[in-house]
Amino acid sequence: MSFEISGFAPARFATVKDAFAANVAAGEELGARFTLVEAGEVVLDLWTGWADRKRTIVWDEQTLAPIFSTTKALAALMIARLVDQGKLDYAQTVASLWPEFAAAGKAAVTVEQVISHQAGLPGFPDPMDPALWLDRAAISARLAAMAPMWAPGSASGYHPVTVGYIVGEIFRRADGRSIGAAFRQDIGEPFGLDIWIGLPPGAEHHVADLQRPGGLPEFGEINAPTRAAFLTPWSSAAGKASEDYRRLDIPSTNGYATAEALARLMGGLANDGWLDGGELLSPALIAEASRERARGQDLVLPFVMSWAAGFMRNEPNFPWGPGAGTFGHAGWGGACAFADPERKLGGAYVMNKQGVALMGDPRPKRLIAAAYG
Repeated sequence: MSFEISGFAPARFATVKDAFAANVAAGEELGARFTLVEAGEVVLDLWTGWADRKRTIVWDEQTLAPIFSTTKALAALMIARLVDQGKLDYAQTVASLWPEFAAAGKAAVTVEQVISHQAGLPGFPDPMDPALWLDRAAISARLAAMAPMWAPGSASGYHPVTVGYIVGEIFRRADGRSIGAAFRQDIGEPFGLDIWIGLPPGAEHHVADLQRPGGLPEFGEINAPTRAAFLTPWSSAAGKASEDYRRLDIPSTNGYATAEALARLMGGLANDGWLDGGELLSPALIAEASRERARGQDLVLPFVMSWAAGFMRNEPNFPWGPGAGTFGHAGWGGACAFADPERKLGGAYVMNKQGVALMGDPRPKRLIAAAYG
């Protein structure tokens, strides 16, 4: 069976379907899906390929993809909802909720500094057992005791994994629930979204197999924060395909979703916070959550970055079309989700053949460029 493109693309988006077909023809996809939502309506939804490496299971509407760091957009939304509800303030210190976090000079670190990657805790420089990542409490305690690798608030340095443990602890202490449970109860189930932070029992057979990339990303000049974040043997959990790992409620790396569900969610944020007649977030908090908190050369990523309160901002790199106000998040391997409030447009791309781009994977960039064109 050859690749067939399923779904729909109206005439005005014919170039998007052509770009999707070109990605497939170039051998760049195993299985993938791309969805756009405009003013609350799904206006394009395309999928193709295989959900397994042996090419025996067809990618379909129910196929879930691991979305890795695109999960951080979910965390940003959940923290913003607490701010909207008056349970949390971006400017309050983490230690006001979590006293142990004040150790080693971190007493003044704020919630917004953590979520915008300014806390100086991108990874652990000292050796540890990678299996420790499976123990949320142990990792949280280790982060609470750790000294920052740079002066908090002085610069951003992407925290690929650790930010999920810190944000998860902030959320748990402010709300009483885990962030994954709260997402399902407050958003996933009410709006019928196939999105999970931590995979529930019984959903494994819907998850696409990953085809790992053939190389490593280009990190540029390697420094101590980059090494701690990405390049030590203990920088992430061992056994990411294991059941124990997939159960983890860690809102930095462990999300699973369909592109349609992600696009609907981001489309709601682009549509003044409204999704199917319900409010995800007030317009005021969308503006507050998506405004810039840090800009400059990132200490971990080889880019000049503009960080909002947990969201990547589209400028100055523009991975998601021309909108200066567009925000979202990229995920390891190529996944992404974005919201463009100016055009009331939300979109998402997921796949299972991983690329090596740290941000702006060329496959979704072509699709998004065709959509805007």
